[in-house]
This record gives sequence, C-alpha cells and structure tokens, in this order.
Amino acid sequence: MNYIAHVRKQDGAIQTVSDHLLEVKALCEMFGDKLGIRHIAGLAGVLHDLGKYSKEFQHYIREAIASPDLPPQRGSVDHSTAGGRMLYQMFHGPPNDRYYSLLVEIVANAVISHHSDLQDFLNQKADSPFLTRVRDKETPELKELPFIQKRFFEEVMNETTFRSYVQQAVHELKEYIDSPPKSVYDQSFYLTKFVFSALIDADRTNSRLFEEKQQTVESVQVDQLFKTFHQRLLSHLDTFQLTSHSINQLRNDMSIQCAQHAKYPSDIYTLSIPTGGGKTLASLRYGLEHALYNDKKKIIYVVPYTTIIEQNADELRKVLQDDRHILEHHSNVIESADHVAEDQEELDESAFNRSYQLKLARDNWDSPIILTTMVQFLNIFYAKGNRNTRRLHQIAESIVIFDEVQKVPTSCVSIFNETVNFLKEKAKCSVVLCTATQPTLHVVRKKLALNQDAEMIQSIDEIIEAFRRVEMIDCATQESFHLDQLQMFVQKQFQRVNSVLVILNTKSVVKSLFECLHQLNLPVYHLSTSMCAAHRQET
Repeated sequence: MNYIAHVRKQDGAIQTVSDHLLEVKALCEMFGDKLGIRHIAGLAGVLHDLGKYSKEFQHYIREAIASPDLPPQRGSVDHSTAGGRMLYQMFHGPPNDRYYSLLVEIVANAVISHHSDLQDFLNQKADSPFLTRVRDKETPELKELPFIQKRFFEEVMNETTFRSYVQQAVHELKEYIDSPPKSVYDQSFYLTKFVFSALIDADRTNSRLFEEKQQTVESVQVDQLFKTFHQRLLSHLDTFQLTSHSINQLRNDMSIQCAQHAKYPSDIYTLSIPTGGGKTLASLRYGLEHALYNDKKKIIYVVPYTTIIEQNADELRKVLQDDRHILEHHSNVIESADHVAEDQEELDESAFNRSYQLKLARDNWDSPIILTTMVQFLNIFYAKGNRNTRRLHQIAESIVIFDEVQKVPTSCVSIFNETVNFLKEKAKCSVVLCTATQPTLHVVRKKLALNQDAEMIQSIDEIIEAFRRVEMIDCATQESFHLDQLQMFVQKQFQRVNSVLVILNTKSVVKSLFECLHQLNLPVYHLSTSMCAAHRQET
C-alpha cells in the first residue's frame, strides 16, 4: 500500500509519506549544518508528518482526492502530534539523561507545532500545552501510534538506525549547550527557534518542489556573485579618488579602513561614521570583502525606517548594477505574487515568474542581499506565527549590518543584545553596529558581547569634527513656542535665508503649521508618515 503525503493538483501524482519525510529530513540536515546540529534538525524533519501513516489520515486524503469539490474539512485529522509523541515516549525522562529529555522537548515541540506556533512548556495558568500534546491528548489517529511507528521503522528508518540517529543528535546537543557561553535557558530558546525555522522552511520547500515538479531549489553561486559586486563597488569608489575634496578623501580613507577590517574573524564590530560619511558603501565594502574572506552567505541590512531602506536599496542597485539579488522586505513593498496573480493574464510569463520569486524570497529570505526593518528582524525571533520564524535559519552565516543602531527602542535593548550575541556566538554571523553616535548597549542586564577594540574607524573625534557642517543655536530652552509664535519665527527665517526645514513632534501640529504657512502663500511642502508611500516619495 502507498501511504500518501501529498497529491499534485496539476496531474494527480502522489508523493508518498516515506519520500516526503526523507526529503524534508535531507533539507533540515543541510540547514542544521549551519549551527553544527545536522541530526537535531534532521530528526525534526524525519518525524514531522509521521501521523500521515495513520488510517485516519489516509482515509481523509483519499476522500479529498475522490471528492475535490466537497473535500473533508481541512485539518480535521491531527497528523503532527504523532512524531512528537513517539519521540517523547521513547526518550523523555529516566532512564535517559537530561540531554535526551532536552532534545525531545526541542525537537518534539517543533514537530507538533509546524502547522501553528511553538507550544508553551508552561503557561500563565501553570498548565503545559506541550505536555498536553505529546503526553495527554487522545484522538483516533494517536491510538494507532504502535502501528504508525511500525510503518515508520519499515519504510523510513529501521529502529536500530533511528536510535543511533537520536544518539548522534544528543551528542550535537551536548556540544552545543556545553560550548561557551554556558546558559542552558538562552541556548535552548534560540536552538528551539532555529530547529523550528529549519523544519518549516524544509517542509514548505519540499511540498512546493513536488507541486512544481522540481527536484532541487535553484541556488545562486554567492561567492562568484559577491566577487562581481566587489569589482563594481571598487569601480564606483574609484571616483572618490579623482577629486581632491577633503570630504571625499575622508570617505575613501574610512572605506579603506573598513576593507582592512574585513580580514578579521567573525565578531561584533562598531562603525561610527558620521552622517554624510558614506557608511552605506563603506559597510557594503566590509560586507563583500568579509564574505569572501570568511565564506559568508548573505549580507543583511537592518534599518529603522522604511524611507532609509528605500534610499539605501536604490543606492545599492545603482552601484552593484543588480536588481534580482537585492531584496527589500518592509511594509512599503507591496508587490507580491498574490497581487500579480489577479492580473496575470495581462502580464508576460517572465514578469509573473519574477513576482512569484520575490514572494518566495520574502517568505524565506533566500536572497544574497536583504534590506529590512528592525521590526521585521526582531519579529523573526520573538513574534508569534511560523511565517516569521521560517526565515531565522537563513540569517546564519551572514553579515548583519544594523544601520542607525541607536534607534533600537530602550525597552528592546536587552532582547536586541541577546539576539546579536546568539548571531555572533552560535550562528556564525559577523555583526556591524553602524551609527554616527554609538548607543550604550552595555548598561542593561543582558549585555552585548562587544570587545573593547571593536571600532573599525580610527581617529573618530577628528573625523567627526571634519564632518561638522551645522551650528546649533538654542532658541527654545528659555521659552515655549505656540503655533502663532512658530509661524512668525518660520516666516522671519524664510525671509532671511529663503529655505527653512521645520521638524515637529506630532502630526497634528505639523498639519496645523502647514495650513497656517500655506495661507501666507509661502512655497511650503508637507511630509508625514500619514501619507501613503507613493505620495510621500513623490513629494
């Protein structure tokens, strides 16, 4: 009997449960290699759809094939709990040591949650949703577990091989937990998230490949691409050397210092280039050269504001002469396969395929250069829902550049530090904290693992002075400005210098001032995040 995992819509072809489990296992192993947890991740892959061996599920999927217009209710059969329960029953608690139990909790949670979100081990009511699933839940398909287990050992992996595989996973877990820094809680949280990420991406990728009749995912030769990008960047930077302007010379000097730092090992570094110092291209130069020296797979820019992302992305595309391999992921990016699908008859095939590939890339961050917001980045680690978490494993072995890092909200500094420490210590990432003024990320309980010699740029004070272009004159400390006063002040300054920029702290006050100035027939423009992105960009 063929046990069915999926049926292809296009031609009705069947993917068997054993094929799906082994193919997802192989993808999970590849993703797990990034952290040295090949067997831990692979264990989640090979068990995640174990419940599809049940009679209940096979009846359910055959009903769906026989009655496509009136299929049974989607999700009415629980096929994700069986793998977690089998692992729990075989290896959790005595006589196994604590590493076996911890392995079960990490892997089984990913398995039982891969169609939802990770389960709490203990919630606010002092209940354990995790134990409810792997130990207490009773359903018709779970009563079949002995038969399901027998089929698994016959078709996928015999029991001796399976126990040996689990033993290898335990060995990896010991090495992972016992290597510095030794904090079981912190290590377990990020490890669980990583395994969950690997499983979700592997499962969805394999299902998509089967549906699209593909064997493997198309991959980019990142090292060759980065070599090409590096040559194009250097050609662009050469223009700085053609001018004797002192500012351009300073920009060139700082770019060279970033390149020199690229040969250093993976770590957390600071890049304190002042505004106007060319930190976008300087950090890109570091990223490309460091990736080539240290075999990094991605460069990820994390920026606080979408407007800055759009500017940076445009600059990178112009300099690198590439659009396909530079991915923006933020709220202003509205192009997706869902939108295009509605009008696909009006588009040529290449345009539709490009949009579809963009949607896939945003789902799993499979792109060599990514620009995103701090919110999107932290959501990967801390937001609910498996769509965010799916991207986590893609961050490993990357260069992560945090632009304007001083904008990290005070309430998020500790979790930001913990995330960056994980990236450095476990995920083989290099991290660059970019800003004109470095924040005090060390004055919290969860401190950043930052070395004293982390700064890339020498003689910072002299460079800041050279870039000083503004004289600050405080006209507001001694008195408060109401709207009429402010209007008169702006009008007076405009008559004197013919160009005034006014920045206020609420949208309503900005709008009121704009209306007042507009009535005076002054050439005045209004910018606000209340405007849609297209109108704001146009203004």
